[in-house]
Amino acid sequence: MSEKENIQSVLGENRVFPPSPEIAAGARVNAATLAELRGAAAADYVGFWAGLARRELSWKTPFTQTLDESKAPNYRWFCDGRINVSYNCIDRHLAARGDKPAIRFEGEPGDVSVLSFRQLHGEVCRLANVLKSLGIVKGDRVVIYLPMTPQAVIAMQACARIGAIHSVVFGGFSAQSVRDRVEDAGARMVITADGGHRGGHVVELKKAVDEALAEGCKTIEKVLVYRRTGQKVEWREGRDLWWQELSAKAAAECEPEWVEAEHPLFLLYTSGSTGKPKGVQHSSAGYLLGAHQTTQWLFDVREDDVFWCTADVGWITGHSYVCYGPLSNGTTIVMYEGGPMTPDAGRFWKICQDHKVSLFYTAPTAIRALMKMGEQIPQRYDLSRLRLLGSVGEPINPEAWIWYHRVIGKEKLPIVDTWWQTETGAVMMSPLPGATPLKPGSCTQPIPGIFADIVDESGEPIAAADQGGYLVITRPWPSMLRTIWGDNERYIKTYWGQFNNKYYVAGDSAHRDKDGYYWILGRTDDVLKVSGHRLGTMEVESALVAHPRVAEAAVVGRPHEIKGEAIVAFVILKGPRPTGAEAEALVQELRNFVAKSMGPIAKPDDIRLADNLPKTRSGKIMRRLLRSIAKGEEITQDVSTLENPAIVAQLAGKA
Repeated sequence: MSEKENIQSVLGENRVFPPSPEIAAGARVNAATLAELRGAAAADYVGFWAGLARRELSWKTPFTQTLDESKAPNYRWFCDGRINVSYNCIDRHLAARGDKPAIRFEGEPGDVSVLSFRQLHGEVCRLANVLKSLGIVKGDRVVIYLPMTPQAVIAMQACARIGAIHSVVFGGFSAQSVRDRVEDAGARMVITADGGHRGGHVVELKKAVDEALAEGCKTIEKVLVYRRTGQKVEWREGRDLWWQELSAKAAAECEPEWVEAEHPLFLLYTSGSTGKPKGVQHSSAGYLLGAHQTTQWLFDVREDDVFWCTADVGWITGHSYVCYGPLSNGTTIVMYEGGPMTPDAGRFWKICQDHKVSLFYTAPTAIRALMKMGEQIPQRYDLSRLRLLGSVGEPINPEAWIWYHRVIGKEKLPIVDTWWQTETGAVMMSPLPGATPLKPGSCTQPIPGIFADIVDESGEPIAAADQGGYLVITRPWPSMLRTIWGDNERYIKTYWGQFNNKYYVAGDSAHRDKDGYYWILGRTDDVLKVSGHRLGTMEVESALVAHPRVAEAAVVGRPHEIKGEAIVAFVILKGPRPTGAEAEALVQELRNFVAKSMGPIAKPDDIRLADNLPKTRSGKIMRRLLRSIAKGEEITQDVSTLENPAIVAQLAGKA
């Protein structure tokens, strides 16, 4: 990305929505407070985070060293302190909030249940004792593959309670994805369910686990199964155990394991630009501080709030803003098991009405899908309890922002448009509702204590407004990833190597406007953002090439009004290229093949069969050209360097 190739902003969004006087007056952080926080962080950012950690978290052994930079970029925070994340999320609230609802749950079939903080404590302790009785100890890895029910949070908290390291796998992922993560983590146990409800169907989770463990996964000793749907499942005696049976016999008290601040809390696998998923490793104390503090600042949480983050716990958003951030603040959360369109497009708004949701945090993908269904649907429901809206997953386009603000927010509610990543652990850039004027489509500015910049390909800051470049973070922060599990070299190369370990490289391009607001422009590598999920093109390509008829494949993204990006695959076959009905049948077969290998989220929207790919004479695939073809753009690029320039017309469907 040379200077002359800097990305230009074409959005031209000039509307500004300042905080209302009423919201500013009642907010935890107003403009003056925000200025004070930014000033304190700029003057001494290490001391700034130390003060927050001492004030906001409960420690068994207080830390004396805040930041250890001796092995940078493997930064360590609060290293000599000892803490327990589960204690911070549950135990410390029992005296004042024991009877307060911690989780309000609604299943897709309509079943509703409520767990108080005291009841949640008992369930977490029982499961923690079950895990201990099965030999799970501090440092062991446990894979969690559950539906979006309270048991997912209970399992995560139980692992944290005993110092086990959890790795949650999204329930929509395939058996192969489960196997890959189990084997990379060296997990000793899988916690799953007989099934779950999604989109009017039963998702057969136990069946997928059985398939995953049929080959390999030699480290797995036990599979703990929660009975959710009651369906019949295959059973392996000695390995498979029912959660409810063991939990009913376990004690409701379990002393927390006080771990080192840097003890890994969890691994979360995220796609990279190479075929192998990365096991992002997060610490205990630093991660918790980020999730806790951002929940407090960004969502302005109050004692009577009901917080609904619609993300699945299989993603980082569900970790930080379902399981850890709100609960550490003593906030009631809502969990919903199913899809937003089941039984109809009013389901989200009905849940907001019935559970009296006040803080609502969802993805632009969901907003765009619901927007297409019309304004009359949300207007049927009482959304008067809502006082703040949030957006997460990918940049929200201004049209969807305005609809969200006007139809759901009644032109009164602030929208916190957040930018962050699995790797950052917590939100990095966002408006603060009582302090920041809003611009539709912009994540505004870094939160206090986070220092960002935009640089060119040589690592030099870009000072000019509206000039795009690489988004980087210039100073370490507590909730940052610590490494990639089992591959520290890959961690350094992926996130730090581009600019000689000087910056954390986010992998996103961005520009800054004249007011210093950041606008995210998309990925700088080949990672797709589909419905808020990051998918590596190499993984999709690998899945396609695994089909016996496929010789080669290249995958790119194109804009999609609902999902953010659609997956377009260009496929070269081993034999003759079919046409007509035969070609259509093969395309459908390949789409289903990818879905089985990676999960439905990775199914290509468009597969184009071709005789060859556009390659330079050195063998490099011209992906930029493929992106233009996928978008249906007129090809203006120089194709004279291609090995076979005529292939462009075929790929574009003109030959």
